[in-house]
Amino acid sequence: MSTAPLILAIQNRLHRANYHDLSTPLNVAGVEFAFTGAMRGSDGRALDLVLLVDTTTGDFGDRDGARVRQRVEALSRALDVTASRYVVTLILAGAALADGVDALSETCRVLQVESIPLDQAGKPVDEAAERQLDDRIRVLLPLTLPAVPAEPEAGSGHAIDQLVRALQQDGDKAFLDAVVHASAAGEAAVTEAAAQAVGQPFRGPSEGEPS
Repeated sequence: MSTAPLILAIQNRLHRANYHDLSTPLNVAGVEFAFTGAMRGSDGRALDLVLLVDTTTGDFGDRDGARVRQRVEALSRALDVTASRYVVTLILAGAALADGVDALSETCRVLQVESIPLDQAGKPVDEAAERQLDDRIRVLLPLTLPAVPAEPEAGSGHAIDQLVRALQQDGDKAFLDAVVHASAAGEAAVTEAAAQAVGQPFRGPSEGEPS
């Protein structure tokens, strides 16, 4: 069975974001679950489980929203049985499903990637197409912060840059650096970095400072 170009484009983009392919069908709690593709994140996104469904070719009955929902719900129950901590994201690649999609959002995160202009190699044809693909799966991609100008003007620049500059005046620089650095690895990494920073012993007042 050949893989559709849109599925390949999504997989290639997630590979660049350090996601890895999993063997399919997935075997969970002794039960096999067939999906067009499955991927797992790494580092701060190691608990992200991404399922790819090709709604255009319709393999595994994937043109039927109700059947897709039943399979995802069954997988979710199997993960619960194994006490898995995976956070499941379902990517519907291709034609939109008419039925059952709304109910899927109660079980997992659902992303829809419809037609993206691709070249003969299955890659986005230009930067606009690349941004279009990124926008559809943005929640799975690492946060990238633009470089701060050497001497930025007050009140100008990216909102994140302005926040960093404002906090650096009076804030805890070590805490800020730890959180901003961790933001590239996702929400879980930021939470962990903040918890570790807050958990450090408080520095007592220096000699001569008011207690």
